[in-house]
Parts: sequence; C-alpha cells; structure tokens
Amino acid sequence: MAAATATALESWQAAAPRKRRSAARRPRRREAAPRSPKAEFESDSGVVLRRIWEAEKDLFISDFWSSALETINRCLTKHLEQLKAPVGSLSDIFGNLHLDSLPDESDVAPDSIPRETLVTGTCHLKCVCYGIGNFATCIIARNQLTFLLLLLEKCQIPRSHCWVYDPLFSQLEIEVLNTLGVTVLSENEEGKRSIRGERTIFYMLHCGTALYNNLLWSNWSVDALSKMVIIGNSFKGLEERLLARILQKNYPYIAKILKGLEELEFPQTSQYMDIFNDTSVHWFPMQKLEQLSTDIWEFQEEPDYQDCEDLEIIRNKTEDPSTTD
Repeated sequence: MAAATATALESWQAAAPRKRRSAARRPRRREAAPRSPKAEFESDSGVVLRRIWEAEKDLFISDFWSSALETINRCLTKHLEQLKAPVGSLSDIFGNLHLDSLPDESDVAPDSIPRETLVTGTCHLKCVCYGIGNFATCIIARNQLTFLLLLLEKCQIPRSHCWVYDPLFSQLEIEVLNTLGVTVLSENEEGKRSIRGERTIFYMLHCGTALYNNLLWSNWSVDALSKMVIIGNSFKGLEERLLARILQKNYPYIAKILKGLEELEFPQTSQYMDIFNDTSVHWFPMQKLEQLSTDIWEFQEEPDYQDCEDLEIIRNKTEDPSTTD
C-alpha cells in the first residue's frame, strides 16, 4: 500500500507542467462597435432632457416656486387690469397648472417631446428669453430653464410662442430646446426686439445691463412699455449699485424709466439663492408712464456704448465699414 502511494507521488511530482496557451491563440474579447456621432448626440440629449425633468420636479414642489408664482401673479394681475383684459382670464389660467409637461423618467428619449397643454386662454401672452446660459452643463442655468418651462405652462403660453436666445448655446443645447418645443432665435438681437403691440413677458435673468437698456429703447413708448413685463435683474438694484452719472450716460433708458415702473422682488430661499438672487418682476403702469415728461419720450437715440468699459453683453458680429473698400 505504501509502495503504491510512493509510486503515485513520484509520478505526480514528475508530471510536466501544462503549457500556457499562447497569446496568439487566446480568444479575443469582442470590442463594441464604435457609436456613430448621431447616436452619441442622441444619448447626450437624452441625458440633458432627463436632468431637466428631474430639476423641474424639484422646483415644482419647492416653497420657492409657490412664492415666486404668487409674486408673478400679483404683477400680471395688475398688468392685465390696466390693459382691460377680462378679469377672470388670469385666475382661470393660474388655476390649472399640472405636470403633464413632465414626461415619465422611464419615457425620456432623445426624440421625445414633453407633453404640454397648448391652451392660450384669453391673455394671448408671448415670451422672450435671453441669456439663460449653458443648461447642459450648468445647474444654475438648468434651473432657470425649468422655471421658464413651468412659467410657460402656468400662463398657458404655447412653447412655440416662446423665443429663446443665448450666443453661448452649444449645438446640443439648441437641439434640446427644439425638442422641448421652444423657438430658438438664430441671430443675436442684443435685446433690440419690439413687441409690436403684443403683450410679452421678457425672461432675462442675470443679463448684462445693456441688454435691458436696448430692450427699453426698442419699445420706447407708453403703449409698448405698458404691454411688457420683465423678469430679470432688479432695476432698483441697478440704481443702487451704479453711480447716477454712469447710469444716465451709459444706460439712459433705464435711468429714465425708473419713475415709470413697478417692481416686485422674487422671494429668497436657501435652496435657490444663487439662481434667482437679485431677480424682480417689473411692469410699467400706464398711469405712471403718462406722468413722465414729454421730453423723455422724444429722446430715442439708439445706444452705442462706445465709451462703456464693462458692457457685459456679447455684441452682434457686424462688419466694420472702415474695413471695406
């Protein structure tokens, strides 16, 4: 028995080691086929849409949203009353917000268009948004965009009646905005957009002062200004931060309209402090506008900002006449 065991042990010790399989004969790991640029683009847009959806859910249930909505409601109510809009129109609109515009998270796809109610009510408001920023990568800009989307639904403004522009938009962000259904402007207007008699909300948070000045210049009349609402940087804050001579020289239309507007500040909460700080709702009561000096309305020179050192806006690229033959 012992001899048999010894013989088996010797044969085990003498056994030659197994040869390792050569690298050339190893089965290769299958590499994933390279994704097409279109597939990558659609995947990225799906991620951005999902992040917008998540931010919109958080904003909708926040105390800030309900408080900010109350502020906007107070302003728009007075605004529409002076325009002799039907008294019940705004309350009807503001009483029917729902979250149909938010797609189920599992349903978010690159080519999906979030559902919305395209009922305009009797107010026929339009909206223009400037300078919202790179929302695909910046959480502050993303929250500002989600606020805009909720506001459009609350006021029952069709997304196709909302014009959006930022010179910093990437191609991905433009495609996402198209998917969301808003209208992306192709040219830098520098804020020089006339409302052409249509009641319009301008949503322009943390924009350069010149952008507000240009907007006022483009609508420099009692009739036009009385039909506008501006959600953006506090004009009172601008007056407090800038020297009077600087405000009057560089931004004359803001300086002249300070006595012809009403302003309500946005509420401040810790959750959205860095996103909506220094933000107010501005509207222009016709009674106040009519009390301004007639000389104010006669001055309508287009702003040029030649002597303005800190312009804070991206100018529209135009050819310098001096360079042409």
